[in-house]
Amino acid sequence: MGERQYLCIDLKSFYASVECADRGLDPMTTNLVVADGTRTEKTICLAVSPSMKALGVRNRCRVFEIPKGIPYTMAPPRMARYIQKSAEIYGTYLRWVGKEDVHVYSIDEAFLDVTPYLDLYGMGARELGERIREDVVARNGIPATCGLGTNLYLAKVALDITAKHSPGFFGELDEESYRQTLWNHRPITDFWRVGPGIARRLSELGIHTMGELALAAPEPVYEVLGRDAEILIDHAWGQEPCTMADIKGYRSRSRMYTSAQVFGCDKDFDNAWLVVKEMLDDLSLRLVDEGEVAGGVSFWVGYALTAEERDRMRRAGNLRFYGGPGASGARRLASPTSSLRELREAARAAWDEGVSRERPVHRVGVSLTEVAPLGAAGTQLDLFADEGARERERTRQRAINDIKRKFGKNAVLKGIDLLPGATARERHAQIGGHRSGEGA
Repeated sequence: MGERQYLCIDLKSFYASVECADRGLDPMTTNLVVADGTRTEKTICLAVSPSMKALGVRNRCRVFEIPKGIPYTMAPPRMARYIQKSAEIYGTYLRWVGKEDVHVYSIDEAFLDVTPYLDLYGMGARELGERIREDVVARNGIPATCGLGTNLYLAKVALDITAKHSPGFFGELDEESYRQTLWNHRPITDFWRVGPGIARRLSELGIHTMGELALAAPEPVYEVLGRDAEILIDHAWGQEPCTMADIKGYRSRSRMYTSAQVFGCDKDFDNAWLVVKEMLDDLSLRLVDEGEVAGGVSFWVGYALTAEERDRMRRAGNLRFYGGPGASGARRLASPTSSLRELREAARAAWDEGVSRERPVHRVGVSLTEVAPLGAAGTQLDLFADEGARERERTRQRAINDIKRKFGKNAVLKGIDLLPGATARERHAQIGGHRSGEGA
């Protein structure tokens, strides 16, 4: 069959482009930022339109960082609308290829294996990619960038590096052209899966480019990076064994449900725990709704930075906006359950043991681990558990879920949700920590 042909399609400045399209404006020429104007000027812009980027405004900047002389429209986030639009664009992809050949990588990015369709449409991979991209613009009004590669990795790099620096916003790579054009490319963090931490460790080995990584002795790289070294060395040579069929056939051995929040104002020990209780309430309701149980519970917190820590991290060039040192804890349950009471008891024991009462908390997250269907084969039983009480609690939770589905997530609230330090009502009106644009 020869080499496979993969497309990686990215929707340009997706959130901002959706806002422009819904207003009948051209995303390429309209100055627009997506940000919550009800917050302070320190709030992060979720997206800026391509014309704003052309003026030097970087994506994910803070509102106060936008130069004062640039006129622009600010659109509040509408995450529910962006999800809807992403689904519509997925439908556009399905006009060209089957769902078994599409992998949605994120809300604004997807991989397509177009190999089986080249003979069907009687065109080359690049022409087909251009036609699909044109269809996305025509049907949805959203501009797109496209990368074409002979494996998934090369398609992604063709998108991230080659296409975004091309006047036509289309990049194309095979193993040979990758080595010829990108082996000396810097910074190395432009490449997929190479973050600042990996780049720093490679730099300590004298490796600053993919070419240097490909030709380096592998033993020191494995010593520094462990199992990740195998993937990175393959990528340095432009190789990627994973196929679309591998992605579609993958099934995770374990599952978890997670909820997290970064606080606008730091919280003390008790108020941070209040938020964890609210999160556990939501997660336990999700378990019941899905007919599942959890075998464990874990949490993590990030403390607010002290002045000394902030100064030390700034000098080290490692200042992160979301918080400083943290703590974590976990408890395994005697038997898998969806009982909020049992989940809270386990989480509270770990919380009291692991979290400082003196340090303000800036961010918090909680996870239910070892999630499996209720009554699944091999589930650990607890001879001392009151199954009657558990079933009565599940019945109550099912009734609450039914009400929330019909009337909104804030239709049923508990007393703790009305306390000053509670955040559930605000969180229910958000998706991914940002305003959904719909009522809760």
